[in-house]
Amino acid sequence: MGDRDSGGLRMVVTGIPRQRAGREERRDWWKSAACQDADPELFFPVSSVGLSRKDIARAKAVCASCIVRRPCLQFALATHQTYGVWGGTTEEERRRS
Repeated sequence: MGDRDSGGLRMVVTGIPRQRAGREERRDWWKSAACQDADPELFFPVSSVGLSRKDIARAKAVCASCIVRRPCLQFALATHQTYGVWGGTTEEERRRS
């Protein structure tokens, strides 16, 4: 939009309120998620016992290296995700939090 001089400091006016810009950044966390190229079914195992435990472990391994693990978990908690691995946690682990 333009530059403004504020007492010797130069500011760039973007036209986007700071609060709105922050919300946009928080909403776009998933663009940096480590699971982008993984099979979505890995994160939604059929159960939490038996062979599904291997899938849960593999999903959690993907989450462990993810730079947006915390926002992912916050999203799951805020939106009451009842199924799947989100932010490195299972539905059972999120219920206990």
